[in-house]
Amino acid sequence: MLIDSHMHVNYHNLGAEALVEEMDTFGIDKCWLLTWYLPPEQHVLRFAKGFDPLNFRTDGTHGGLTLPEILRTHRMFPGRFVPGYCPCPYEGNAADLFEAAWHYYGVRVCGEWSYRMLLDDPRALELFRRAGSLGAPVVLHLDVPYIPDKDGDLVYRETWYGGGADPLERTLKACPETIFIGHAPGFWRYISGDEATSHESYPSGPVTPSGRLHKLLDEYPNLWADLSAGSGLNAIRRDLEHGREFILKYADRILYGRDSAGNELQEFLGTLDLSQEVMEKIRWRNAARLVAVGEDVEG
Repeated sequence: MLIDSHMHVNYHNLGAEALVEEMDTFGIDKCWLLTWYLPPEQHVLRFAKGFDPLNFRTDGTHGGLTLPEILRTHRMFPGRFVPGYCPCPYEGNAADLFEAAWHYYGVRVCGEWSYRMLLDDPRALELFRRAGSLGAPVVLHLDVPYIPDKDGDLVYRETWYGGGADPLERTLKACPETIFIGHAPGFWRYISGDEATSHESYPSGPVTPSGRLHKLLDEYPNLWADLSAGSGLNAIRRDLEHGREFILKYADRILYGRDSAGNELQEFLGTLDLSQEVMEKIRWRNAARLVAVGEDVEG
């Protein structure tokens, strides 16, 4: 069994049929299919190439990846997908919108959260608490607003999401009943203690002690992580000894996920000499603890 806990459709040339063909090729039985909605004021010009052009708006912005695309793919291939959805916390009542999607369409994951606001904004917390009350995990895309340049001067980054480790910790405290799954460069940079001085979006080199991510995972059992995209894979691969120990220590809360085409992560995990028990946890058992494997609610 293999569950991909982080994937998109109509993204980087993978339509529904192409996505399922890839899943079959790589032995992926089921995947969580997540939205990646872009409000008009959070439009990113370079993102338009990766998403469905039908979501282009007449004002020149792009809507990203929306719920109707998720539901259409889910209905085309029954049993292969878990629908995910994350409404924007400052557009309408996001908590009610998510709950409606839970009942109407069988949405079982709140994700992908990727909005240019502090993660612990009260409007976001209301959404997270509602998701938690329904039993839905929340997938977070985090990116920090500032990264130092090579001279040590902080440089503002327009495409930041969530705000860093402090808002994440406040959110974990405020929503103890909600499972949060961390992802993206602004989450994984905290695996190393030198995050404040690293000038790379995807830091390289040995992991240094006192990475804040360890502290957060140790203190907050509602924090999980997925290994998707270049950020998760880079965080483990940049220091193989540390990466393997990290996986072994937190094996009960780490998920396999891709977030892009290809099979690089699965191939990499096969080189780490992990036990069958640990591999099964990462490949599917942990995801199945959060969303039942056999659950497939039709909308």
